[in-house]
Amino acid sequence: MNKICILDAKTLGEDADLSLFNKSGSVSIYNATLPDQVVDRIKDQNIIITNKVVLDESNLHQAPGVKLICVAATGTNNIDLEYCRGRNITVTNVVAYSTSSVVQHTFALLFYLLESLPHYDQYVKSKQYSGSGNFTCLDIPFREIKGKTWGIIGLGTIGKKTADIARAFGCRVLYYSTSGRHNDEQYTRVELSELLESSDIVSIHAPLNPQTHNLIQYNQLQTMRRSALLLNLGRGGIINEADLARALDEGLIAGAGLDVFEQEPIKDTNPLLKVRNQNRLVLTPHIAWASTEARQTLLQEIAHNIEAFLKGSRRNVVI
Repeated sequence: MNKICILDAKTLGEDADLSLFNKSGSVSIYNATLPDQVVDRIKDQNIIITNKVVLDESNLHQAPGVKLICVAATGTNNIDLEYCRGRNITVTNVVAYSTSSVVQHTFALLFYLLESLPHYDQYVKSKQYSGSGNFTCLDIPFREIKGKTWGIIGLGTIGKKTADIARAFGCRVLYYSTSGRHNDEQYTRVELSELLESSDIVSIHAPLNPQTHNLIQYNQLQTMRRSALLLNLGRGGIINEADLARALDEGLIAGAGLDVFEQEPIKDTNPLLKVRNQNRLVLTPHIAWASTEARQTLLQEIAHNIEAFLKGSRRNVVI
């Protein structure tokens, strides 16, 4: 019987049904695995499921029975693919399982900022509304997104879906291709400088790589509209966080929403946590991908990848 281990089950949620892997082998489940625990946990295993735990030559060479690594994500940067290729270890991932979840969260961050929802929620709950003598409250006016320009950095699957919904709201959509290779006739492709200068809303849906690292720094933030909102649903490190904190304090942009950070979990010394007007900022702990439905799909796809591998198929194989 194949031995299967899950190294960081906590990242999949406490409600995750991991029993679907039992039909493929004997399963060992670990909520989290520290670097110095990896070797002991994988040394006798045949199949490893990991989300963020790093698997490279330093630990895999002590696990001679490993023949399949299933990454519980799309990105495989935590896996030494070159070593796995040399060892004939198959690596699989899962793509497009979280598109709807990430797009939904993009709009959740937007409307939280755009309509000053924390302020108005507290206004009612604090009973200020009860004693106001007015049927409404217009302390902080908000704008519609209809007729505004939405700039998208990274028009991949998630960026494209965001663009489609933004257009349904009545937005004009621009996009910047971070690779320089993407062309979509439905939307207007522009250079980054034009996108930042022209957009009322900018959302990032790009991967982190040498071309996107520190793509948005203070100089770029200075060119944006003071009424603009900036959303990062791509990867931490694309926006320089210290520069963003400075820009928010200086009022260079109206607000920002981030679900990803350069270091995760976020350091308690991160300058974003010290922004003076926190109403300009909404931060969530890398949850955009993680709707109940997305995680269920992810687990099902991993199970299918294992079953396909055991049958000799190359479904969702990275190498």
